[in-house]
Amino acid sequence: MLRIAFLTLVFSGVMAAQTSLDPLNYSLATPRPINPAAGSTNPSALATQSLNPYLGSVPGGKLVDGEIKLTLQDAIQRGLNYNLGLIDSQQAEAGVRAEREHAFAALLPQISARAEQSFQQVSIAELGIKLPGIRLPGTTGGFGYSEGRVGMQFAAFDASLTDRYRARRAAEAASALSTRDSRDVVVYAVGTAYFQVVASAARLATAQAALASAQELATQTANELKAEVAPEIDSLRATVELHAAEQRVTDAANDLEKDKLTLDRITGIPLEQKWSPAHEYGYMPLPGENPGQTRFDLSSAKESVTAAVLDVKAAGAQRLPSVSLDANYGTGGMNPGNYNQVYAVGAAVSVPLFTGGRIRSDVREAEAHLAQKQAEYRDLEGRVAYDVRVARLDAQASASAVKVAEGNKALAQRAYEQSQDRYQNGVANYLELVEAREAVVAADENYIASLFSFNVAKISLARALGAAETRLPLLFGE
Repeated sequence: MLRIAFLTLVFSGVMAAQTSLDPLNYSLATPRPINPAAGSTNPSALATQSLNPYLGSVPGGKLVDGEIKLTLQDAIQRGLNYNLGLIDSQQAEAGVRAEREHAFAALLPQISARAEQSFQQVSIAELGIKLPGIRLPGTTGGFGYSEGRVGMQFAAFDASLTDRYRARRAAEAASALSTRDSRDVVVYAVGTAYFQVVASAARLATAQAALASAQELATQTANELKAEVAPEIDSLRATVELHAAEQRVTDAANDLEKDKLTLDRITGIPLEQKWSPAHEYGYMPLPGENPGQTRFDLSSAKESVTAAVLDVKAAGAQRLPSVSLDANYGTGGMNPGNYNQVYAVGAAVSVPLFTGGRIRSDVREAEAHLAQKQAEYRDLEGRVAYDVRVARLDAQASASAVKVAEGNKALAQRAYEQSQDRYQNGVANYLELVEAREAVVAADENYIASLFSFNVAKISLARALGAAETRLPLLFGE
């Protein structure tokens, strides 16, 4: 049974999303995936796809008795809750947020409390203390001292720390936008996998209808053979067609179950849960576009460039003087009964004079990182424009293909009905009837493939335009 190759999720920094099934070789052109590597049969590429976190999930939800009806929106919501790729992205965002908090903490006063109890004996001879005419003992003898202080350290002015904090804040914004883009990736993956199930369910229904027709023809030819009004070869051909139809049903049912398991893995649905699509999702034309939303991955890349610019400034700011304050206050003495007030206040200005080229190397490293981020951003701008254009072309071509396939399906059905009449009236032979039935099966398959292609094209267009999470329900009337 031919099956549709569907998009795999392969992103660098959460850039594109596709998932792989067995390839389908049919005459209609399927939508091109956003990632040019989609549909690759190279073993190393398939191995990479199998490790893609967007194809996995953390199984969640309770197992429900019986079969549940799953809508597209239900599947998307499950994917947003349990998809492993999105969970990884959220945890990466938490890590970047922690880095921003760490950079901010370096700008604030650091306050600590310290208590000390010490017992000492100091060697006077070692210290070289001498008094004229007085012979001092070798040691001071044992004595104790205790104190408690609250101290503060504060970087009053450090341009490098300030720029580093601003860079981490921009990186946090980039990470948050990347997580939002990851949600679109999950929507893209779930939507494609869901419509693969819808298409496979339609193929199973078509195969079952073909089996029922083959059973009817086999019975009819067997009766005609007994009545000696038809040759034995017609009965043999009918039996062969019946067995082929039975095998097609088996293959279609197997493909449907595997496609369901694929969606289960993406969305976290328990593998033992029985479910079926809630709707058939027939042809629904594209609504008017609203391309005002900027894609989150592009916005994230722009914030990454901003963070890289600030990193360059932070590296260069290490050459500037820095001012720090250090103060503490507390009490101390021989014992708590005779504690006295103690404190210290100090300010320091630090000017780097020679760092052995460390600052220069830090600046060069930051500049190289900035150049890389700028190149990636410019490339992504072109890629987004490419994705939108290709998605629109695929949507237009697929919409036209659906209409043509729908017309051919109706014509094939009429031809089959006329062939049945001709065969029953003895005008046509059995081969003409078999060919007409095969044409109906091919037309049904072509319609299913073209409809799947159109639905995937709409998902690709929603992903290419950005904010797929809000666009997709509108594209399918949910």
